[in-house]
Amino acid sequence: MVGLSLLLLVQAATHSFARAGATTACYIAGLACIAPVVGRLIDRSGPRGPLVACALLYPSALLALVAGVHAQAPNWAVLALAGAAGASFPPITVCMRSFLKQQLRDDSLLATAYSLESVLIEAILIVGPMLVALFVAAASAELALIFAAVCAFSGALLFVRSPALARWRTEPRAHPNLFGPLVERRFLALLTVILCYSGAFGLIEIGVTAFAAEAGQRALAGVLLGLMSVGSVAGGLAYGSRTWHQPLPRQFAITLFLMGTGVSLLAIVAHLLLFAAVSVVAGVVMAPALTMQSMLVAEIASPQHATEAFTWSATGLLTGVGLGIAAGGWLLEHAHAPTVLAAAAAVSLAASAVAASISKLV
Repeated sequence: MVGLSLLLLVQAATHSFARAGATTACYIAGLACIAPVVGRLIDRSGPRGPLVACALLYPSALLALVAGVHAQAPNWAVLALAGAAGASFPPITVCMRSFLKQQLRDDSLLATAYSLESVLIEAILIVGPMLVALFVAAASAELALIFAAVCAFSGALLFVRSPALARWRTEPRAHPNLFGPLVERRFLALLTVILCYSGAFGLIEIGVTAFAAEAGQRALAGVLLGLMSVGSVAGGLAYGSRTWHQPLPRQFAITLFLMGTGVSLLAIVAHLLLFAAVSVVAGVVMAPALTMQSMLVAEIASPQHATEAFTWSATGLLTGVGLGIAAGGWLLEHAHAPTVLAAAAAVSLAASAVAASISKLV
């Protein structure tokens, strides 16, 4: 909810997609910069302390951000508040992925678990944009952000209270180093792929939002993004329901190629209903891509750096999304939605090319 509602809130207040994109990018950059530090802390001491701190700090920062935009605070102050909100985001997803790696040793079970986790995220990404559309149509983007703050507070505390966390294991750090999982060449190549295809995600988000605005249906942005997530859920269930025999890097490369092809179709569609239908098709490979990303992180990273590795992958993902949103906002100052979506397709195809090389690295 936060990325889209923040984008709509700032765009409505400033009448600038560039400033809206920059604010959302700062929010994501704040998370991206701090997440690996939090991940290393969780690897060393467990998840409860960091998650409780985030449960308190994140909603406070979001509420301050809403107040700052409403009060027409200087742009630097809004950007700083956005960065602070992102920096305090509760890292529940990476804790979940690290915990699953600890508990499930069989690769097929782990792949199914990561597929279900990706489907869960996509289901949330269906509900989130739909709720934003409802709040924007019935009230305001400010109320959507306030509701998101309440959800974050409640969700983080519920996760901390989960009985499953009693089985969390803190792995001994046999060979500590300053850079953690970043010393592994395959992991650095994977981060490059993540940056590229998540940049496409950011471009898609702002491109779809701009398409709805240009069509005179601003509130439908959340609906269109939600429809894309419907396709993603279907793809995630299909991928997780069977065993795949091709090497993971090759699967990843093919999936990202298909994503680029699907998004390129969005760039040439002008009719709203046809755009909605193609959005479902374009989203089919998105959850499988996230599942493959998690599997590759679990395969490459050592147990002592597991949570930190997942936070680095989340950092790469969110940094790419932020850069994509910022780049999309800049493009919209000079062009229109189809140009942004064409750029998203090109970046996805570039990510596919890099993914194909991961298996060759040692």
